[in-house]
Formats: sequence, C-alpha cells, structure tokens
Amino acid sequence: MPFSDYKTALVTGASAGMGEAIVERLCKEGITVHAVARRKEQLAALADRTGCIPHAVDVSDVNALTALCKDLEIDILVNNAGLSHPGSILDADENVIETQVDVNLRAVLHLCRLLVPGMVKRDRGHVFNITSIAAIYNFNGNSVYHATKAGVHALSRQLRVDCYGARVRITEICPGRVATDIFGNVSGDHEEARRRFIDGFELPQAKDIADCVAFALAAPLAVNIGNIEITPTLQVPGGLSTMRPGDHSA
Repeated sequence: MPFSDYKTALVTGASAGMGEAIVERLCKEGITVHAVARRKEQLAALADRTGCIPHAVDVSDVNALTALCKDLEIDILVNNAGLSHPGSILDADENVIETQVDVNLRAVLHLCRLLVPGMVKRDRGHVFNITSIAAIYNFNGNSVYHATKAGVHALSRQLRVDCYGARVRITEICPGRVATDIFGNVSGDHEEARRRFIDGFELPQAKDIADCVAFALAAPLAVNIGNIEITPTLQVPGGLSTMRPGDHSA
C-alpha cells in the first residue's frame, strides 16, 4: 500500500529513541505526524527538524489524551511510549506497578479506544504496537514490564478480531535489545547503562525499528503483517533453568 494512501499519524514516546526515528521516517514519507511525548524541548527540536506537529502530553493522563484525540483523524497509530523498572513482583512497590501499567498498557488501550473506531468507520488505518520480546518470552528482572507488554501483545491479536471486516491493519513489533537510551532511563545512569548494555554489542538501531514500520506500511493493502520480532543476531531470547530443592543461592 503506498504511503500516499495514508495521510496522518500519531506516534507516542516521540521525543527520543525508536519513537523519534519513526517520526522522522514517516515525515520523510510525506505523512503529517502528530508527535506525542512529555519532553517539550526535545519535541520542539524534532518539530524543527522534521515538520511534525508536537504535543507535550503525558500518555498516562487520560483526560489529556482524550482532548488531544477529540478532533484528530488518524490513519496510522504508533503506540511506542513505554517505561520499565527492574525487579521481581515479589519486591515491587506500588509506584513501580502503577507507572508501568499506566504508560505501557492503559495508555495503549485508551488510544485504541479513541482512534481505532474512526479507522474502522473510514475503512482505512494501521495500528502499530511496539512491545518487546518480554511480551512473549520470560527472563529475569522485570516482572511488571513483562506483564504489561504481554497485555499489549494480547490486545494486538484481539484488535484484529475487533476490526474484522474493515481494512484496518494491526502490526505488533517486538524488539529485543536496541541501542537506545531506555536502559539509562531505567537506571538513571546513562553513562553506566551505555557501557553495560550497548558499548561493544552489535545491536539494532532505532532506525531499524522505523524501517520495520515502513515495511509493514508499504505492504499491499491485502497484506497484514501481524508480528515482527527483531533482535540482535547475537542475542537469543528465553531459556531454561532447573534447580534442586534448596539451591536458590546457586
């Protein structure tokens, strides 16, 4: 489907990383992009560089999202905003749960509620949910993040059922490790996070995720690319661990 058949997009988490790269790519293709993020200065710089329309909105603010979407007719919705706090559910505090549920899951549900019915009515649209391999595989460290991303994974499947009969396509993109600032955002120490998680590794770049979005958009209208799992070549997800009783410290 030519990009010209879509006119408008809304991208969340647009001020940095994958969201920024997706905004840049869509603007380059001639799409009018509404870029949504909390950081005004970064959004303003992105708007100056790309011509996108900036909206300094916290996606966890449902009233603000509702006001933003009220008069918008969006063809492409990219649910990209997300955050992560490390740790098991066994020692998670209330804020760790609430913030991730609000941003990673609740905001996605509300944006779909607000914008996808218009796509169905117009018989035209494409929803991208940027999740994670954590939506599909289990590994140590981020229980709440896994749960929220798994929720969006299930929603992505269900959206195809809800939109059945309309030419509305749903694509979930599940990245593994990507060279972005998310690790520093989690820890608060960007320099240490870069040394630990990025430097020396051969990783996909934010631009590679934007290219996945473009690939799915450019497919013929009769083609829905439902799921793209993109990881470093030198990364494998999942694993199996077995211990004897009493070996918890092993």
